[in-house]
Amino acid sequence: MRTRTAFMTLPLLLAAACVRAVPSLPDFHDPLQLHLVTAQAPAKFLAVLQTTKGDVTIEVTRESAPRGADRFYELARSGFFNGQRISRVVPGFIAQWGLHPDAGVIAAWKDAYIPDDPPRVSNTKGTVAFAFGTANGRSTQVFVNLVDNTRLDAQGFAPFGRVIAGMDVVERWYGDYGEKSGGGIRAGTQGPIEREGAAWLDRNYPKLDRILRVRIESSR
Repeated sequence: MRTRTAFMTLPLLLAAACVRAVPSLPDFHDPLQLHLVTAQAPAKFLAVLQTTKGDVTIEVTRESAPRGADRFYELARSGFFNGQRISRVVPGFIAQWGLHPDAGVIAAWKDAYIPDDPPRVSNTKGTVAFAFGTANGRSTQVFVNLVDNTRLDAQGFAPFGRVIAGMDVVERWYGDYGEKSGGGIRAGTQGPIEREGAAWLDRNYPKLDRILRVRIESSR
């Protein structure tokens, strides 16, 4: 009986070993891990953001801003955006996210910049671009234009995608805190978030919506 039992449990042992062998999400404290495992973004793909107000689908076109599309693909596919607060919602302007809940991860990525893309698409309503404070200073923060912000074109903001479904959801993200919760990236008011991560936001701005998870799909 013991031999039979051992034989019967062998497949279970092998299955358990396989489960342990499956790699977990990258350690976001090390940006290089993502750079090593993430391929160039497809020419077109969809990123579906499941948020506390509903789903938002962003269609990314790599040709519009190749470096931005690759970085967004890298972050979205890895789970980097999961659990993030949509920390800066300014009605009549933009809705922004990209600051990781873990302050240590924010610090690791703060200077993980990508070179600028020349703007090829205008910042019309629903387009998605990376935020930045200086030239060649894009890292992890992205925003959706809530209105036609074509004035941002001349400032170098290069949209890489567009919301094709769920713009009504974006417009329902909590925005009464305005600049106070997220702080403009140019204003340099994100220090408390960088020091404490989501704990500071949750303590001071508990009504913020959040991204629950992001999944990548093929473009239709």
